[in-house]
Amino acid sequence: MPLPPFTALIHHAAPLEDGVAAERGWAQAVAEGAAPQAHLWQGAPGWSVPASYARAPGWAAWQARCAAAGTPVHVRSSGGGLVPHGPGLWNLSLLWRTVKGAPVQADAVYRALCDGLVRALAVLGVAASAQPVEGAFCDGRYNLAAHGRKLVGTAQAWRHVAGAPVVLAHAVIVLDADPVALTAATNAFEQGLGQARRYRVEALTSVAAEALRAGQPPGDWAQRLAQALRQDGLLIP
Repeated sequence: MPLPPFTALIHHAAPLEDGVAAERGWAQAVAEGAAPQAHLWQGAPGWSVPASYARAPGWAAWQARCAAAGTPVHVRSSGGGLVPHGPGLWNLSLLWRTVKGAPVQADAVYRALCDGLVRALAVLGVAASAQPVEGAFCDGRYNLAAHGRKLVGTAQAWRHVAGAPVVLAHAVIVLDADPVALTAATNAFEQGLGQARRYRVEALTSVAAEALRAGQPPGDWAQRLAQALRQDGLLIP
């Protein structure tokens, strides 16, 4: 199953306070007949977790503590693991209505999403490939990694919205966040919730770090990523 034609990329300049809620609204619009949507956005500081986290002992108290600290936790419909939001982390959300209500072609969607992102990252001088990265947060077969270090994570959700089957394919892109600080923050979250899982700083990199390593000049990485997605990524001119 190829991805549908995304003819426009909506680049949200201001961070979204609740990207999970925004995705629900975009899914509703698609279910009601809107064309396939591609959104590039940055979340306000906070966290996104799958529903499994909400079953942990002490979840309500930890969620309240995070909210009080200005880093709210949002529970999302897709799977995976802990995902941070904030400066230097960008999200690509692709939503479309489908004729099938079950994720029978989930692997094909992942491959198409990864292929499009690989092309876009190549525009920025970054050679990436799909692979798991042991010790990375929200690890999976369809991470994108450069030199064995994760810089993109992906997820999917297939849902009936307003009676229509809608697909969400999502990527979180470590654009120019500091991998050391990001790893420390994700480990602190897991520890605060009383979870045993921990992440390795050596498992993470960023698009900016890899692009600079490849000889690309510094710049506005968000604008350059948006242009790369338009130029040779997922969009149909």
